[in-house]
Amino acid sequence: MLQAQTLMAQQIAPAGELLSEARIRDALAQALHGKFAGARLLVLMPDHTRTLPLPQLFRLLTESLSDAQTLDFMVALGTHPPLSDEALWRLVGITPEARRDQYAHIGLFNHAWDDPQALAQLGVIERAQVQAISGDVWHESLGGDVPIRINRAALAYDHILILSPVFPHEVIGFSGGAKYLFPGISGAEIINVSHWLGALLTVRNVIGIKHTPVRALIQAAAALLPTPVVLIAMTVEGAGLSSLFIGDYLTAWEAAADHSAKRHITWLDQPVQRVLSAAPPMYDELWVASKAMYKLDPAVADGGEIIIYAPHLATVSHVHGAHIFEVGYHIRDYILHHWERLKHIPLGVLAHSTHVKGDGFMQHGIEHPRIKVALATQISAADCARLNLGYYDYQGLDPMTWQGRESEGVLYVPKAGEMLYRLREVPHAAES
Repeated sequence: MLQAQTLMAQQIAPAGELLSEARIRDALAQALHGKFAGARLLVLMPDHTRTLPLPQLFRLLTESLSDAQTLDFMVALGTHPPLSDEALWRLVGITPEARRDQYAHIGLFNHAWDDPQALAQLGVIERAQVQAISGDVWHESLGGDVPIRINRAALAYDHILILSPVFPHEVIGFSGGAKYLFPGISGAEIINVSHWLGALLTVRNVIGIKHTPVRALIQAAAALLPTPVVLIAMTVEGAGLSSLFIGDYLTAWEAAADHSAKRHITWLDQPVQRVLSAAPPMYDELWVASKAMYKLDPAVADGGEIIIYAPHLATVSHVHGAHIFEVGYHIRDYILHHWERLKHIPLGVLAHSTHVKGDGFMQHGIEHPRIKVALATQISAADCARLNLGYYDYQGLDPMTWQGRESEGVLYVPKAGEMLYRLREVPHAAES
């Protein structure tokens, strides 16, 4: 198991300020310049559904690592849809001309989680270890031994660099770090088991918590990877970076998660009754736009309501839509109650189902969600009913009328999905 080490470089901006490009360049130079001369490097990066100044970082990284023999970038997609060449160029902020000329030597790749030929097996996490990590929430639905497969490119380079923003996260507690390996460039098995473990724990018992069973599971998988890893972890505020930590994937992630806890959590004194949670255009399907629910769930009173407001959104999931429509959105205990009927559905989809619906309880075979969740999107009323979610006509909602009503228990969040809202006195979560 990789042991935590000393950071190679760090930069932290004062509260309310962002790091200048000069400070970012200095940190990258201190940690990376001359350290990888002649090496083959693979950089893992997020897709367009994560906020960070990726074009700036891509430019600065290619400068700092100009003496590498090979410098390639891969989008750690998990199960997100692959990006076209044009979308990849936009992601890193280069023109077709720059791609052809200045950056012709740099590889830009998508991860392919569902292509067996693209994956290599590192080993197995045995059922007993999964059970020990899961603790009291372990359930037979987690299955047996978990094959740990990763994109075989991870074994073809001398070093892996992970470019990782860190935010509170609904499945693992805080995003980033080893998560860019598993599920970022992994096979389906660990994706499904890790997400279902998060669902068994429930969002409110995971999100914004630094050390979780899911993080332990992911780091157990990462320990099987023989390729050395350097993590470039950061916190993002607005359009820029408020901190940057470079080191091994434990140390740098720990520091970034601590900083994220200070900068990415809004504490409320009282629970709110209704939330209009606006998902930004970067969330182009409900699969990711549901973050507008997760990040507000802990701040909503029992019986309250979250409306995911996204007039641009018309798709549930490009990859998983058919399965999601088959199962609908339900609380965890509903899934477990109907396990024999639903066990053929991928665990990752079942996890998404419970995350969106929130927690609650079953009584006399009927599910009772803790809060109501509704969509104000291009997804029709009929489809919302099929999905077991509420519906609002987004054209009939005016966000301006939701502003400034916190004293009424009404909250409008104009760019939801990254900032976590919590209560200072957190109510007792649903029973596990």
